[in-house]
Amino acid sequence: MPDQEPPTGGVREVKSAARTVELLEVLAARGDRPARLRELALELGVPRSSMYALLQTLIDRGWVRTDTTGSLYGIGIHALLTGTSYLDSDPRVRAVRPFLDEASDALGETLHLARLDGTDVVYLATRESHAYLRTFSRVGRRLPAHAGALGKALLAQDPARLPAGPLEQLTPRTHTTREALAADLAEVRERGYAVDREESVLGITGFGFALRCDDPPVDAISCSVPLARLTEEHERRIVAVMREIRTKIEAVAVRASGAAQWR
Repeated sequence: MPDQEPPTGGVREVKSAARTVELLEVLAARGDRPARLRELALELGVPRSSMYALLQTLIDRGWVRTDTTGSLYGIGIHALLTGTSYLDSDPRVRAVRPFLDEASDALGETLHLARLDGTDVVYLATRESHAYLRTFSRVGRRLPAHAGALGKALLAQDPARLPAGPLEQLTPRTHTTREALAADLAEVRERGYAVDREESVLGITGFGFALRCDDPPVDAISCSVPLARLTEEHERRIVAVMREIRTKIEAVAVRASGAAQWR
């Protein structure tokens, strides 16, 4: 009998694969907090015996690591290798890196490239500030899109991507209502860039610029600076340099003919 599609017309989820991905995502989200077998089994709703077998398989392949007692589990080194491969193979990241260097030389502040992923932005590249007082940043960091300059720059280009439900509050200045966020995004569209004044991190202001290489844009660049170092003149300088950098990136980051069109 010929194969038939599932009633929904889509492809059936492979439960073992889905469970593996969910486990890796849970471990990755815990950061430096290793998990015990019981915790993982409860969180994913999996029998301990099944979870133990899955963990041992992933340990053998380098995706999960365990401590010397064999009772604590964390994300393994192969996750890093895969993430590095993603960055190295992404043409947009490669195209933007030299311009982040240029902006870093010009401004001396912290620079970011991030991509919209659902309701979050994920940092794909960073350049640290030259000053002792600097913002915290790292590749792979996730941040709610509504709470920072990078995310607001992207959300403003497509209001349909506004997150549904309650908005997470990171600081007392984070937008927590859709009305307040929508009003801010209208200003972003009029201004041409987003501003985050202590909405994601207290004491830090960010300036975000969507890269208009896609429709709607999915990538953005930003400059973050401590309030203690932000003057009106410095802010004008940041905006001018970042606008110029965005224009340069957009001129070279057009999709190459024949390149894979990722989605």
